[in-house]
Amino acid sequence: QGLIASDLLGYGREPLPPTRDVVNNDGDVVVPIDLRNFGNWLKLFMGAPSSTDATGVRTHVFTSGAVALPSMTVEVGLPEVPSYGQNFGVRGNTMRVQMQRSGLLTATLGLIAQGENKLVASAAGTLAEASVERFSPFQGAITRGGQPLGSVVSADFTYTNNLDKVEVIRGDGRIEDADPGMVGMSGNIAVRFRDTTLLDQATSGAPVELTFGWVTDAARSLVFTAHAVYLPRAKTPVTGPNGVQATFAWQAAKDMTLGKTVTATLINNVATY
Repeated sequence: QGLIASDLLGYGREPLPPTRDVVNNDGDVVVPIDLRNFGNWLKLFMGAPSSTDATGVRTHVFTSGAVALPSMTVEVGLPEVPSYGQNFGVRGNTMRVQMQRSGLLTATLGLIAQGENKLVASAAGTLAEASVERFSPFQGAITRGGQPLGSVVSADFTYTNNLDKVEVIRGDGRIEDADPGMVGMSGNIAVRFRDTTLLDQATSGAPVELTFGWVTDAARSLVFTAHAVYLPRAKTPVTGPNGVQATFAWQAAKDMTLGKTVTATLINNVATY
C-alpha cells in the first residue's frame, strides 16, 4: 500500500502529509518443479485435474480453459520474529519455465492476491515437511508432432491466465477479485541450424503440436503439451566461425478438434489434488 504525495498549493514550500493509496498484493514466487507438490500449483493455474489410477500409478491431466479457477491462501512465516503473513485470495496469473541442460529446474509463478493478514502465530498449525523429488533439467525433452526435436540449445515457455483485477470502490482499498481472461501460451526455442524442419513449418503457416516435458520413468513424469503451435519465420544470423543458431518465438492457440490449447500431464503416486 503505497503513498500519494500531496498536490495542494498555498502552504509554503513544506509538503503536507501524503495520502495512502490502494492495496496491491501481487508478485512472483519461484518454486521447484517436482514430482508431487507441483501438482498443487498446476491446480491453481488450470483447475482440478482429471485423475485415473492404474495399480498405484496415478495420472493427473490438467487442461487449460477452465471457466472457474480455484484460489488459495499462502502463509509466509518468519517464526523467529514472530511474523506470519497470511495472503488470501491468491490466484495464478503467469507460469514461466526455462529449459536448459543443467542447473536447477524451477518455475516462476506470477500470483495475484486480494490481501494479507498479519498474524503472530501460524494459522496452519504444525505442518509436516513435504516430500520433494525434483525433476532434473537433463531429463527434459521436446517433441514436435510426436517426434523428438533435435539440436535444441534452450527453450522456455510461459502460460498465462491473463487475470483482470476487479478494482472496485470499497472501504479497505483491496481488489474484489481477479477474473481469468483469455488463456495464453508462448515461448522461444533456440536450435542449431542443421536442417530446415522448423523453418519449413514456419513457412507453411500450419500449426504443429509441441511437448515440453521431463520423464524419470513410466511412473514419474511431467509433460506440457501445446496442441496447436504457430511458428514465425526466424532469422538465421551468421555471427562468426561457430555454428548458426535460430530462435523461434512461437505462440500456441486452441486446437479446434480437441477444444483446448494446453494439457499438462503429471504421473506420480499422489491420490488426488
